[in-house]
Amino acid sequence: MSYEKQLDHKTDSSSVEKGGSGELAIQTDPRYHFDAIDLDRVQRRLKQRHVQMIAIAGTLGTGLFLGSGHALAEGGPAGALIGYALVGSVGYATLCSLGEMTSFAPISGTFPHYAARWADPALGFALGWNYFYSCAISTPTEITAACILLTFWDSNQHHQAAYTAVVTVCVCAINIFGVRWFGEAEFFFSIIKIALITMLIISGLVIDLGGGPNHDRIGFRYWKDPGAFAPSDLVPNRLPLDKFLGFLSVIVQAAFSFQGMELVAIAASETESPRRNIAKAVRRVFWRILIFYILGILITGMLVPYNDPNLLSDTGTAAESPYVIAIQRAGISALPSVINALIFTSAFSAGNSFLFSSSRILYGLALRGQAPRFLTHCTKKGLPIVSVLVCSCFAFLSFMSVSSGANTVFLWLQNLSTTSGFFSWGAMCVTYLRFYKGLKVQGIDRKQLTYWNRLQPYLAIWSIFWLTIFILITGYAVFWSFNASDFLTDYISLPLFLGAYVFWKVVKRTKYWRPEEMDFVTGIPTLEETEIPEVPPKNIWEKIANILF
Repeated sequence: MSYEKQLDHKTDSSSVEKGGSGELAIQTDPRYHFDAIDLDRVQRRLKQRHVQMIAIAGTLGTGLFLGSGHALAEGGPAGALIGYALVGSVGYATLCSLGEMTSFAPISGTFPHYAARWADPALGFALGWNYFYSCAISTPTEITAACILLTFWDSNQHHQAAYTAVVTVCVCAINIFGVRWFGEAEFFFSIIKIALITMLIISGLVIDLGGGPNHDRIGFRYWKDPGAFAPSDLVPNRLPLDKFLGFLSVIVQAAFSFQGMELVAIAASETESPRRNIAKAVRRVFWRILIFYILGILITGMLVPYNDPNLLSDTGTAAESPYVIAIQRAGISALPSVINALIFTSAFSAGNSFLFSSSRILYGLALRGQAPRFLTHCTKKGLPIVSVLVCSCFAFLSFMSVSSGANTVFLWLQNLSTTSGFFSWGAMCVTYLRFYKGLKVQGIDRKQLTYWNRLQPYLAIWSIFWLTIFILITGYAVFWSFNASDFLTDYISLPLFLGAYVFWKVVKRTKYWRPEEMDFVTGIPTLEETEIPEVPPKNIWEKIANILF
């Protein structure tokens, strides 16, 4: 029996999508045990071009443009390259797992709901609140990064509060105006980010081959002197171990660069033809990681030695970008200001995306009874306005960075959000393994889905294996020079995640679903309800647009 026939056989109009508005009504079936809501009012207003550009460039931000310099300084060119490749493979494996579940059920709540539905409601609760916190705190973090980038031109600290206010209000306004505004903004920012990273990679290659004003052909010179791996200086008397520890420090930095890859899945419930567009987006992620991240890191490692003093600076502006350092070393003076302006748009875009993600996760939690019910209120155009307003309040935490005392607390919150990302990815992959097992036991053929990956479930297992290691080594440096605050920020995510899981399990007395009990029907719209027939391109320009978007 095909997937669609199974849905027709097992459900009786459990979901209805009303006309062109995209309003999805989900009616709870008493035969099933998961927490479901009776009405989901978001609307499918994101176009194909919005989703595809978000997928291609959604996570390109300060983590790559600026953070790659810290990775190079801490791990050396080979350490940075291997670290980014490893974390990229884990991120890709996680997104493939999430993409398969999302193409099956493109509904609000996304992966926390999947965890509650196919693994354990307590796991969904812990995952949802963990991810919400991570995104909610990342919003002011990116706003702060954007404001620091402005000091490249204006170093007057008295102006920082005004800059922070303007950027914060703009980020909140884009999300409050609605998902269409968000989509258009991200489409515009993604084009800028793609143009920036492409320009930097090409410029870097030209400089490396001797095309700069000084005509110095660099090649792989810096892989030999000062070397391919940078020492951490934690155990200087044991150089091989010291270099290995330097490589480990790249992992957290790389994870921050890849954070937010899940945005396309979070937006699925508000996307036109979500199954087709999510499938296309996930397939393109591999090439995005390979070209923009791996090639970008390779180029920076060729251009700048890991002991360059500018890499060790902590200005937060383009001055610490390895690309800018390489351009200045080559004798080019015009580009740094342009690059700083473009990186500013990347930081602004990242803050915009994290606010969107946190509001939709909070809305999904409220739909399933895992957050206050008033957060489910939507406008007539399908905007979860209360959730957006609540999450917008977190954006104003960016003002903590203006005060030197509050900035310390803000940095603790920021570090917590980075490490919690590993738990979110791990929970997504655990959920996928349960989803995979449930489909198999209930006789549903995965190959009937719009998107499926032939390497599953091995991709999910690969991701879980490495994420377990990443979580354990996150704060390894603290054991050489113990500091209580650093230890807490590095490892407190573990008891917080487990505490949330145990709390919901005890309060609600949830159980771990057996494969034969899993519900693959209730509230999941059919292909006919979500997919709009694809119009074939009529001319050369439409063909090009279809390839790009």
